[in-house]
Amino acid sequence: MRLYGRKFSKEDHVLFIKLLYELVTIPKLEISMMQGLARLLINLLKKRELLSREDLELNWRPLYELHDRILFSKTEHLGLNWFPNSVEGVLKTLVKSCRPYFSESATQEMLDEWRPLLCPFDVTMQRAISYFELFLPTTLPPELHHKGFKLWFDELISLWVSVQNLPSWEVHLVNLFARLANDNIGYIDWDPYIPKIFTRILRSLNLPVGTSQMMVPRYVTNAYDISHVVLWVSSLLMKLMKLLQRLPASVVRRLHRERYRKPTWLTPIPDSHKLTEEDITDFVESMIQPVLLAMFSKTGSLDAAQALQNLALMRPELVIPPVLEKTYPALETLTEPHQLTATLSCMIGVARSLVSGGHRFPEGPTHMLPLLMRALPGVDPNDFSKCMITFQFIATFVTLVPLVDCSSALHERTDLTEVEREMCSASAEFEDFVLQFMDRCFALIDSSTLEQTREETETEKMTHLESLVELGLSSTFSTILTQCSLDIFKVALEKVFNFATTNIFETRVSGRMVADMCRAASKCNPAESLKKFVPHCCNAINQIAVNEEVSNEEELDKELLWNLQLLSEVTRVDGDKVLPYRSELVQILQLTLHLKCKQGYTLACNLLHHILRSSALIYPTEYCSVPGGFHQPISDYLPIKDWGRPGDLWNLDIRWHVPSVEETSFVFYLLDLILQPELQRLQRFAQGEQDMSRDDVLQSLTIVQHCLLGAGGLMPPLKGEPIPELVHSMVNLDETTLYTGMEYDKSRENYRDAVCGVMRQLLHYILEHSEDDTKSLFSIIKIISDLLHFKGSHKHEFDSRWKSFNLVKKSMENRLHGRKQHIRALLIDRVMLQHELRKLTVEGCQYRSIHQELMRDLLRLSTSSYSQVRSRAQNVLFTALGTYNFCCRDLIPHVLEFLNPDNGSVTQQQFKGALYCLLGNHSGVCLANLHDWECIALTWPTIVRSGLSSSMSLEKPSVVRLFDDLADKIHRQYETIGIDFSIPAECCAVAKQLMITGNPLPEVPVPSEEEAADGLKRQGIKNSESVEPWKFEHIAIGFLSLLLRDDHQLPPPAITFFVKSLNHDSLYVRKVAISAVAGIMKQIKRSHKKVQVSPSELCGVKELSDMVAGDRQDNQWLQYNSSNLPRTQQDWDGCVFVEKTHWGYYSWPRKLLMYAPQEEQPKQNLTREEMTEREQIIFDHFSDPVFINQFVEFLSLEDRKGKDKFSPRRFCLFKGLFRNFSDAFLPLLQPHMERLVADSHESKQRCVAEIISGLIRGCKHWSYSKVEGLWEVLCPLLRTALSNITIETYADWGTCIATACESRDPRKLHWLFEMLMESPVNGEGGSFVDACRLYVLQGGLAQQEWRVPELLHRLLQYLEPKLTQVYKNVRERIGSVLTYIFMIDVNLPYTQPTTSPRISDFTDRILLQLKPLTEGDEEIQNHVIEENEVGVQDERTRAIKLLKTVLKWLIASAGRSFSTAVPEQLQLLPLLFKIAPVENDDSYDELKRDAKTCLSLMSQGLLYPEQIPMIAGSSSWHARYTVLTYLQIMVFYNLFTFMSDQKAVNNVRALVIRLLEDEQLEVREMAATTLSGFLQCNFLSMDAPMQAHFEALCKTCLPKKRKRDLGSIVDTIPSADLVRRHAGVLGLSACILSSPYDVPTWMPQLLMDLSAHLNDTQPIEMTVKKTLSNFRRTHHDNWQQHKQQFTDDQLLVLTDLLVSPCYYA
Repeated sequence: MRLYGRKFSKEDHVLFIKLLYELVTIPKLEISMMQGLARLLINLLKKRELLSREDLELNWRPLYELHDRILFSKTEHLGLNWFPNSVEGVLKTLVKSCRPYFSESATQEMLDEWRPLLCPFDVTMQRAISYFELFLPTTLPPELHHKGFKLWFDELISLWVSVQNLPSWEVHLVNLFARLANDNIGYIDWDPYIPKIFTRILRSLNLPVGTSQMMVPRYVTNAYDISHVVLWVSSLLMKLMKLLQRLPASVVRRLHRERYRKPTWLTPIPDSHKLTEEDITDFVESMIQPVLLAMFSKTGSLDAAQALQNLALMRPELVIPPVLEKTYPALETLTEPHQLTATLSCMIGVARSLVSGGHRFPEGPTHMLPLLMRALPGVDPNDFSKCMITFQFIATFVTLVPLVDCSSALHERTDLTEVEREMCSASAEFEDFVLQFMDRCFALIDSSTLEQTREETETEKMTHLESLVELGLSSTFSTILTQCSLDIFKVALEKVFNFATTNIFETRVSGRMVADMCRAASKCNPAESLKKFVPHCCNAINQIAVNEEVSNEEELDKELLWNLQLLSEVTRVDGDKVLPYRSELVQILQLTLHLKCKQGYTLACNLLHHILRSSALIYPTEYCSVPGGFHQPISDYLPIKDWGRPGDLWNLDIRWHVPSVEETSFVFYLLDLILQPELQRLQRFAQGEQDMSRDDVLQSLTIVQHCLLGAGGLMPPLKGEPIPELVHSMVNLDETTLYTGMEYDKSRENYRDAVCGVMRQLLHYILEHSEDDTKSLFSIIKIISDLLHFKGSHKHEFDSRWKSFNLVKKSMENRLHGRKQHIRALLIDRVMLQHELRKLTVEGCQYRSIHQELMRDLLRLSTSSYSQVRSRAQNVLFTALGTYNFCCRDLIPHVLEFLNPDNGSVTQQQFKGALYCLLGNHSGVCLANLHDWECIALTWPTIVRSGLSSSMSLEKPSVVRLFDDLADKIHRQYETIGIDFSIPAECCAVAKQLMITGNPLPEVPVPSEEEAADGLKRQGIKNSESVEPWKFEHIAIGFLSLLLRDDHQLPPPAITFFVKSLNHDSLYVRKVAISAVAGIMKQIKRSHKKVQVSPSELCGVKELSDMVAGDRQDNQWLQYNSSNLPRTQQDWDGCVFVEKTHWGYYSWPRKLLMYAPQEEQPKQNLTREEMTEREQIIFDHFSDPVFINQFVEFLSLEDRKGKDKFSPRRFCLFKGLFRNFSDAFLPLLQPHMERLVADSHESKQRCVAEIISGLIRGCKHWSYSKVEGLWEVLCPLLRTALSNITIETYADWGTCIATACESRDPRKLHWLFEMLMESPVNGEGGSFVDACRLYVLQGGLAQQEWRVPELLHRLLQYLEPKLTQVYKNVRERIGSVLTYIFMIDVNLPYTQPTTSPRISDFTDRILLQLKPLTEGDEEIQNHVIEENEVGVQDERTRAIKLLKTVLKWLIASAGRSFSTAVPEQLQLLPLLFKIAPVENDDSYDELKRDAKTCLSLMSQGLLYPEQIPMIAGSSSWHARYTVLTYLQIMVFYNLFTFMSDQKAVNNVRALVIRLLEDEQLEVREMAATTLSGFLQCNFLSMDAPMQAHFEALCKTCLPKKRKRDLGSIVDTIPSADLVRRHAGVLGLSACILSSPYDVPTWMPQLLMDLSAHLNDTQPIEMTVKKTLSNFRRTHHDNWQQHKQQFTDDQLLVLTDLLVSPCYYA
């Protein structure tokens, strides 16, 4: 498919999909196969438009089962299954691709399946919502909408609108709505939700707001994924940057879909909802301002460029002029390089829209030449980044425009428009531009010669930056020459020829640049250029090289080298153009190939390579933007019509170069002449008949290598016998051959075989006689690599070209019109890439004998004694391993030979090399971890045994690191390998349909793999008995633990091994063994029978017809009821236990499965004789007191001090023990538990906590008598534990109880709950123990969620009188417990009021007790009263203590609860305003800090319109000040909700304007800041009445000064008049500061009004000055534009103001 697209019939397409769908969903399919098949299936489904719903229907359930089995695997955490990391992404994409084809009934089935999981307090909520997001189909046609989204839309959107504090599942909901909106534009009325949606989006951007003292980060990460929000917004109409970049892209996508895309079976957008021209203009206008601001940001100029590119597609006339306005001045400045790079990258984005003009922006093209001319100074040798962006800019514009002088058309044609005439006359400057550009380049080259830029000592290679500039220069120059007319080309050629031939350059840096320019010239017009260059260079070389002694000089003449370099680059042109000069060229080659000087002969080899290559390959010869070039006369063809024209995909008219007969014979002539003698010399040397120096060998090898590189495309691949019997298969595994335009000439000698033979002889000779000749070895490795893989192009070159092609495509594509409207050069490039791809993926994957020999040679080199040789050979080896089918099986035994301890002759280097071969490189194959049982059965035991090898030394850190990497890589990459591959019948049916003609596929027989696995285990156990370094024990046990699986039990010897390892001396081994034994417990667990029950019969209530969630009649029987607990055997058996907490909250599942009664379950308490062999092993060990003592001893050691936590692995181990063997081991463990509980060390306490939680969870199926006995043991233990609790262990006990209560019916655990509820806060053991007891209790109750209302009520009753606690830690804990008590009181749609405690009732009771504080006016101090003060504290002090606890509760619940504060809680606000401090100071006491935090959190809460509180004025100015800061945040975080309610807006406005006239200066200033913020985010608008109000206030007269001078006492209280006048000035100032980036029409007048007050008394004067200086600061950047808004008189006044002496006063 990658090579040929989807070239098959529709029927086949559907059958392929069905077959793959069946295969992917085989239940036990190995993961790696599943992924491979899934990727192919995704590829088949990728183009939705090809198959409609009529053609294909897929069943959703198998996909869901696959998804569930892998992503929510029950056994993965026990180490029974290993999945790769990529699997999640693949599965999601797969579901996405299949979604459009789910049946129409699927939606209802999915809702039935997942609705019962919707319990907002439970983790299953996340799971259900993510399934909804992934699976629900949203592309049903309109007539099926009642079976699609209408079934769930109201339910889910009302759920979304009513939660706050973004629970983790909210993101999934947003993504679902975004997709729904995008797929059904025009079919859903979003209007009622718009304020809510936009408020949410605004909140999720987490912008900083207000006077920055109030922000407190919320606990949860509350950001939606921007890309989905954008989808949603655009279908309605660094996050901000991404928003800027992606919104335009999304709107363009929608426009494309409405106007340009071919209609498909997907629902079209109804005409009534399409975007109108006016919509587009509005959108572009609203976006352009922020984007232009973003242009100069340090990080965002690239995002801005992409945004501009998309905006310019829609409205070039609005977007391009402002960008041009910024670009022209930027090109002039020399001092701000960032400004230049930013504007140029934006110009590159809009280049196409600018050049093509069009009816919207016809004057666009006239800017083109001035821009190009002004960009030239950017080619600046001193600033690399400027240079690069300038090259990119020039190249982009030139690719779009033919550089042809059309000025003559002015006289000849009369049909030109004004703009066209302008373009024609401007085009006369093109020649000038080209020549100036060349001058600039020559200057650049002159300043980067090697002598200038390097000291003597430095390297001679190009630096990274120089090579970038070289690339930029050569590609820009060749673009210019490709696009210019013949006249301009001749002038340019003359100029470049003179420059190159009159100077002599060194060949490393500047020489390469000049040669590149010459190459560009000769590529564009070979005939003209070669006529000039070849004779010149040949003469120069001949004159110098004729002398005999030249060929032996070590350092050659500069002139000779330069001419050689020039010649080698100029000949990279079409082969047939080189042919006329063949005799001269052959003569030069014969002269220069055998020069002594390495630099000389390397250049000669390049020349050879280029001549061969240009004659032997197939490639396009021109990349002009118009087919056929620009050589017609102007009168018939006007090039300016083609500015910015895209290439036409259907008639690209590519000119190909295909090797002619003459060229091929020339190639073979050269090979016979040059390659043949070299091979003969090397062969004689390898047979010892002739002596050669190392330099000569290297020279010969270089020549051979370049011949291969040049003519590789003409040589057929290596031949040899295929190697049989590597795998047994009934399918033909031979290679397929594709035709790639190459006919191999069979009559000629196959030089590939010849080279191969000589190289192998030579290699063996060098390895025998001079292994230290590493340079020759490098060369040979390179040649072997080319022999194996090179057919005309290299994979890595192809990859980098593919990358750069995609980059260019992105920067110049037209997303609006689509349909591949790229420039012609790009399209040709893509065709060429496709051709190369075909050449690279051709044949040669069959493993033949010759490959086998070469790979053994490579292996020998990979284990050589020189590390560089090893690493190069290994890289080639890994590539080869990935190429040939099944060759790994052939090679592995040879690698393992080096690790074999019995093999005494292995050196350390060989040992290391072999290990590296097993490790593999990051992209290739990892031999140690193939997906193949037989290979693993060989490799892993060998790795473990290699520890005994003599050449193995753990002293060398490199070897130790290697083993670590190996073990690590295997652990990271190992995936469970399938053992039984059987193919279900449906698949075979579909496959038969596909191959009606062939015979049906036979079932693949399954070899008995268990034997293989068994052998492995025995092998591993044998090893662990012989003594080895501990490192290998680790590796051994690690590998064994990877082999656990959930479909086959481990063989008994392996179980013995693991159980024994539980008491191993090494900590690492013990850890692995604990996980392994936990996994083994799961393997040998006996399954319990389940039966179906009907919930409605159990409780005797009919099922409800409509949707109601929460506490209902039919789920009441689930709840904890102390009057009705199972306290006898009989009640216990009659009670139906529902373990999972979410069942029944939202709705009941169709089929509720419960455990069958005890009689039908597997028998408990087996005797030893009744057990299986595997169970006996475990039973014997754990019944042995010595074993248990040792085991518990090890478990209670501490591992890392202070870092240890409750370990889930150990919990799983104990849970498994007690589940599989019921209480058999309890008597042995009980004394240990009693001992540990009494010991207060943290490691001892942790150990007993792990055992207890395992016990409680493991007793799930025990009989009543056993459970009762268990609790009699446990309750005293837990009591002791809780009284001994310490700061280190309270978290572990919390985890212990929470783990024990998770997914268990509360009625089963009633002993535990009753014990915990006894009296948590009794003061025994001090405040700390109280807090810890509460914590542990909270852990247990929180797991039970909604099923224990009675316990919650009891707890609340118990705690309420204790709320006035003195201790801070108890207060905080109570606050947190209250949060959990009220967690169940949610305000969600379709939900019954809860029977658990409710917030509103509680808050009412609290407010009563706080009365003394709310009524009084005096300052509230924090009274700290000693504990033992006798007498009753007065109400006020009690109220303050109560308030402290209540604050802790509000703070805790603000971040955790789903719903917002209820109205009753908002009644506390006035009190908080009173307490919260104004300044930012940490020295305040706890009460004030909490009040402030609490306000901040409440102000960020989501409000619903009906909840907006109005805050009255208060007597304390602190309160009034705090009200304002609260308002800023509350309004911003609920902006759109507020704005949809006009009354609320008016209230806020009145309040702010009233506070502007407050007597306290700080309040006035804060009111002004608030007002300016509200104006800036358009919450309030600047209207005439407001302006008039402020102007009137300003005119308030002040009393005369004289009166005040009489009394020498300064007047401290400002007069009312001054306050009013100040208010007016503040109001004006707020209006001015509210628009920092533009000048609205009302601004000039207000500034004039303000200026009148410059000399008023303080504080007015201060305000005016601040305002003016701020105005100046924010408008400085764009003052030129802003000036136009003012009249001349106003400007005079302003200039006076802004620089008047008073400004400095």
